[in-house]
Amino acid sequence: MSDSIYDFQMPMSNGEVKEFSDYKGKVLLIVNTASKCGFTPQYDGLQALYKKYKSQGLEILGFPCDQFGHQEPGSDSEIEQFCSLNFNVDFPLFKKSDVNGKNASPLYEFLKTQAPGVLGSKSVKWNFTKFLVNKEGKVMGRYAPKTKPEAIQKDIEALL
Repeated sequence: MSDSIYDFQMPMSNGEVKEFSDYKGKVLLIVNTASKCGFTPQYDGLQALYKKYKSQGLEILGFPCDQFGHQEPGSDSEIEQFCSLNFNVDFPLFKKSDVNGKNASPLYEFLKTQAPGVLGSKSVKWNFTKFLVNKEGKVMGRYAPKTKPEAIQKDIEALL
């Protein structure tokens, strides 16, 4: 198991592999997303945070996931197009990946270990679970799907 978020690399939706060491010195908000979920309108809030704080060092990383109610059935390019057309998303979207189970991405295994959920539960319960990472790569918090992005704004500002 890795000690640092900066040890990871993940494929982006366009197939390019992103080294997480590129994010050193940035505040990260990592979110598992879905296009057909009741929480999908949170893309608006995520994009607003990204627009407001990107210049101060915030990166929002979207990880589409189809593990919850088959709410992300599309291909990576379809997901990217949906997010761009419907929510003007321009923060990075990664390749669709699992967040739970035997095929869960190593990044999500790390995040869940660093910031367990309610009652110490490791699994991600639904789409739009958010993990906040500070500039040193330490996972500072985990937020429930129903927590709107704007509710995390003060925590983000404290880390910037």
